[in-house]
Amino acid sequence: MKIMVIGGGGREHAIIKKLKENKTVEEIFALPGNGGIAYDATCVPIGAKDLDAQVAFAKEHAIDYAVVAPDDPLVLGAVDALTAAGIPCFGPDKKAAIIEGSKIFSKDLMKKYGIPTAAYETFTDMEKALAYLETASIPVVVKADGLALGKGVIIAETREDAKRAVISMMQEHAFGDSGKQIVIEEFLTGPEVSVLSFTDGETVKPMVSSMDHKRALDNDKGLNTGGMGTVAPNPYYTDEIAQECMDKIFLPTIRAMKEEGRPFKGCLYFGLMLTPNGPKVIEYNCRFGDPETQVVLPLLKSDLLTIMQATTDGTLQDVSVEFENGNACCVIMASDGYPSSYEKGYEITIPDAVRDHVYVAGAAEKDGKLVTNGGRVLGVTACADTLEKAIEKSYELVNEIHFDNAFFRHDIGKRAMEAGRS
Repeated sequence: MKIMVIGGGGREHAIIKKLKENKTVEEIFALPGNGGIAYDATCVPIGAKDLDAQVAFAKEHAIDYAVVAPDDPLVLGAVDALTAAGIPCFGPDKKAAIIEGSKIFSKDLMKKYGIPTAAYETFTDMEKALAYLETASIPVVVKADGLALGKGVIIAETREDAKRAVISMMQEHAFGDSGKQIVIEEFLTGPEVSVLSFTDGETVKPMVSSMDHKRALDNDKGLNTGGMGTVAPNPYYTDEIAQECMDKIFLPTIRAMKEEGRPFKGCLYFGLMLTPNGPKVIEYNCRFGDPETQVVLPLLKSDLLTIMQATTDGTLQDVSVEFENGNACCVIMASDGYPSSYEKGYEITIPDAVRDHVYVAGAAEKDGKLVTNGGRVLGVTACADTLEKAIEKSYELVNEIHFDNAFFRHDIGKRAMEAGRS
């Protein structure tokens, strides 16, 4: 089989490495891929949002199956375009991808179908939003409605911070058109859990849970990032809570989308908060998370391609989705200065013995060498019987890798370890 994977980050690298385990896969093309993905797939310089070029490439190269990984092409309708051209795809169509593409849509969906989430109000008028904040409970969460590279959510600790967030989104267009409409919602407390799930629009099969680390610096200090590391499974996510989430959140969401004429097929990401009043949805993503994918897929025992094809074909109930009983830890190696300004172009040295554990996110090939080309550069993942061993092993691997200006957190998994002891 010839497979095409759209995207060019660490998540896509993790997907490609897992797909390679299937013996029927002859060749994988990554559009556009990156300098590190080039070790495992043929990279093609076609952008993730260039739908016409993707379709043309798929036809020309007789692609048997396509995986659309990032949010932008999903929301733009990449799956629709490829499917119309006769290429079967993994991922939701445009109508279903709105569950991430519009926070207002997803919040209204949850309200309509009784799916637990934070209380909220939506605004298209800045003055009304600012007036609402005069009496809103603080802290409060301000969200741009559309896609904003994972950065369109601001937790405001003071009323002034909340007002500044509204003005930056609605007047200063900090997130472009994504901030034309906003959501202001209740601030929830409790442990956060990420649960990716396979679904064919009827059946839901959750993957192993994970815990992300969003802040740039140790002890959850510094700016919010796209994620500085992850561990799996999340110790807060017990079997009892998992069943409650299935009954009150996962299945109701899939049924709601079907009822709305937007059946969801692919990977639906549930961002959850385990509040004192039970699990609640913080956000939905219409695709694999990054860097959650880098700890979840290494623990997958079942064949990824078989599962993906079952979501497309509507036969997921007949397919086994099993995970190892062990633990995984992924440490992100970033460029110093991320998520603000940072320099690029530093040579990356990865020993051959370590390469299988590395997912390349922001790197390019230059003069035959791999060089830094982004804020988050590498994800380094280790699996082990215990979380403690997985964390220790991942940091040992990190210490084997070198590039100038490298920076990473030293406490990935610390909170999970403390939770496991309590």
